[in-house]
Amino acid sequence: MLELLAAPPVDPLWDLSAEFAADPRPERLDLVLGVYRDHTGATPVMAAVKEAEIRLAERAVSKEYRGLSGNTAFNRAMLSMVLGTEARTARATAVQTVAGTGALRLLADLVRQTRPGTTVWISDPAYVNHRPILEGAGLTVRTYGHADGMVDDLRAARRGDVVLLQGCCHNPTGTDPDAETWEELAGLAEANGWVPFVDLAYHGLGDGLDADLWATRMLADRLPEVLIAVSCSKNFGLYSDRTGCAIVLGPSRQTLRHVETALQNAARVMYSMPPDHGAAVVATVLEDAGLRATWRAELDGMRGRIASNRADLVEHLTALGCPEVAESLRRQKGMFSMLPLTPEQMRRMRGRSGIYGTNAGRINIAGVCAHRIPFLAQGIAASLDSPATPPGGTAGPPVTVGQRHAW
Repeated sequence: MLELLAAPPVDPLWDLSAEFAADPRPERLDLVLGVYRDHTGATPVMAAVKEAEIRLAERAVSKEYRGLSGNTAFNRAMLSMVLGTEARTARATAVQTVAGTGALRLLADLVRQTRPGTTVWISDPAYVNHRPILEGAGLTVRTYGHADGMVDDLRAARRGDVVLLQGCCHNPTGTDPDAETWEELAGLAEANGWVPFVDLAYHGLGDGLDADLWATRMLADRLPEVLIAVSCSKNFGLYSDRTGCAIVLGPSRQTLRHVETALQNAARVMYSMPPDHGAAVVATVLEDAGLRATWRAELDGMRGRIASNRADLVEHLTALGCPEVAESLRRQKGMFSMLPLTPEQMRRMRGRSGIYGTNAGRINIAGVCAHRIPFLAQGIAASLDSPATPPGGTAGPPVTVGQRHAW
């Protein structure tokens, strides 16, 4: 049987990460995966998370199953944090998921159960896993331009369609619609009857937690139905604990009861129920005023360091005579930046400078130590032409880069 399996496509991000790991150059720089790193290059455990884990360990009495909806205290805390007011939370239900990816898949499955073959619109460019998740759930995928023309493209979305929108800090471009465009999108959804599906993975790392949640809350205020996939990987640093939440706003309590049961049933056949540790940590942090304040301060510190990295890179690129690249970065925010480089230039930067980003130009600006910003700027500048070696150094051993990287 297994010999009948054709060679499946490799995951482009993890494939690049494997290539980075095999690169022998000590100065190489990994800006592929979306993880936050501090000034030492480590991905830290937040102080609020550590304290919550200590408290949980001290009072732990059982590892009993939580149930198909997961940790209900976590679900309540997430509804409150994301939606902000009782008027909104009263119209919503939530279930814990296996990270934000699990939330995307459960909500996609809910859409399929509701209306098989539904068309879901995603941005172009999009997060690399959006299309596979949606198509894996049996949905039809169409695209809209993320930047100019976004509203015009979405005028073609019809009643019953679903539009996937990243709530803040767009991955991979680092650019978000302004408030006026968000209001236009809400108006289009109202007029044409399509349902917003908001992906929240980076809230708190753009303009601040409440500012980053503004668009999601506005859609909740204006529309009868909204789907929201929430990740705790980035803003709580719970990457390997796989902690997320699927939130649905609906028109009636009876509808929401049906929604919750449908999500539970979908979870049951995929993984039964999610792991509890990360959810218990988040609930402990959000339910305690002191821990919540500590977490917010840490999150603001992370956001500030990311913004400082981007500003420093802009300054160094300007000094190196790359004003167009610098100006494109200046307008971006959040963990990722999109370099205006061609796939060939990105391959050149990997091969000559050992700086790893995606072929589409995405780099993880949150993954750079401040003292390595000059090295990054020099690598970007060197990729814009074809010198034999990067400025101030040797090219190092060649890195094999094939066409297998999709973006």
